[in-house]
Amino acid sequence: MQTSIYDTPEYDTLRDQVAKFIAREVEPHADKWEEQGFVPREVLRRMGQAGLFGLMYESAYGGAEADALTNLVFAEALSQSTYAGFIITVLVHTDMASPHLHHAGNAAQKEKYLKKVIAGELITAVGITEPGAGSDVAGIRTQAKREGDGPDAGWVLNGTKMFITNGVHANLYFVAAKTGPGKREVSMFIVEKGTPGFSVGRALKKTGWLSSDTAELVLDNVRVPAANLLGEEGKGFYSVMKNFQTERIALAAMAVGHCQRALQLTLDYVRQRQAFGGPLWNQQTIRQRLSMLDAKTRAARAFMYQCAWRVTQGHDIVQDVSMLKALTGELVNEVVQTCQQFHGGMGYMRETAIERLWRDARVLGIGGGATEVMLEEVAKRY
Repeated sequence: MQTSIYDTPEYDTLRDQVAKFIAREVEPHADKWEEQGFVPREVLRRMGQAGLFGLMYESAYGGAEADALTNLVFAEALSQSTYAGFIITVLVHTDMASPHLHHAGNAAQKEKYLKKVIAGELITAVGITEPGAGSDVAGIRTQAKREGDGPDAGWVLNGTKMFITNGVHANLYFVAAKTGPGKREVSMFIVEKGTPGFSVGRALKKTGWLSSDTAELVLDNVRVPAANLLGEEGKGFYSVMKNFQTERIALAAMAVGHCQRALQLTLDYVRQRQAFGGPLWNQQTIRQRLSMLDAKTRAARAFMYQCAWRVTQGHDIVQDVSMLKALTGELVNEVVQTCQQFHGGMGYMRETAIERLWRDARVLGIGGGATEVMLEEVAKRY
């Protein structure tokens, strides 16, 4: 019997599959990944082999041809892990980088790369953000210039990318570069790891997401063949804008998942933690704060599913998704910080899941579109 719009046998099967993978492959090992700063690629290959990397992609390349709601179920289930570095490593590959190949790639590019991307044999990253350009994609300075004619024609890329998740250990990068004088004359290029002139400038140290590898990328006269232009020349800006909606729904799912886990961890803790002659749960202010935060989380979750449903119906969702990203990015910090407070001193210890959720949650109000940027996107559409 279906108990809500979120529960169908297919969705429950997917949630169960993801939960079992996390319990078996992630939770016993992820503390080590936090120390080493990346998720082992053999773990990601096993996810690909399990069919979890191509839910919305064509069956001809190994995908499941599922819709945006199914993809949201996957992202939300994945976000039940308390190791956000692992979560973002996966979501960048599935929802932020490889969709550029899915949406804009031609048949030859998909045949060459997409099967391996879905199988987890190639892990992807997307190079858009720069030291002086983040949410303002039109401000990027990386340049791509044509070189040669005929079969030897190609492009030469020069520039620097910053804060690139999967940047150190990815195999395949989708890089945005200016190809004309106009602010929006941006194109996307496929750059393989090991291409001469393409290097990791440095691995970046972060406050949270410790098990995800994040890099500065340097493109120094990187030559790629004409066949590596991804989509139409000069249309990359619009490709990036389109994919932002998928990316932001995934980040909202991550935030909601963090809220759910933080609340459950805290409910369990305050029911057994004794203080002032009884469990902390007996304190009215704690009960009421947690109840309100749960209500906000459930409301945000309903809005999130509504956004994904509107994607399946072909609606313009830029304003809705911008609202969702702003709302969940702020909510997760409210929820997790309050839950950490209710753990007392133990909540500040590195050994606890709530401490990890607290430091990992902070970036969700920044990455993928800062709250202030999202609210401007909302406001200019009234």
